[in-house]
Amino acid sequence: MERMGQVLTLKPDTIDEYKRLHRDVWPAVLQTIADCNIRNYSIFLKEPENLLFAYWEYHGTDFAADMKKMDASEDTQRWWEICGPMQEPLPTRKEGEWWARMEQVFFTD
Repeated sequence: MERMGQVLTLKPDTIDEYKRLHRDVWPAVLQTIADCNIRNYSIFLKEPENLLFAYWEYHGTDFAADMKKMDASEDTQRWWEICGPMQEPLPTRKEGEWWARMEQVFFTD
């Protein structure tokens, strides 16, 4: 299992709608997340900076393949079309990233 975290910024005028959408995530999107070996997925919001921090545990063996599977999901693509315009990627993210991946520097159980 690998713990993963990502961060980006949420546009200030979209916070209420983003929260509303995530109170009622589409079942097909949740199923795709599970099918892609992602567990314990959480998203946190830090205001007033409007930083979104996503955390999950990856239980698969081929993250790239699972992300291709997620990308192929029509429901997930529609979800991203709605949520994506509400988000602002960090200017320091790596090429090809939307959410900037973070390095885990500490863990205790």
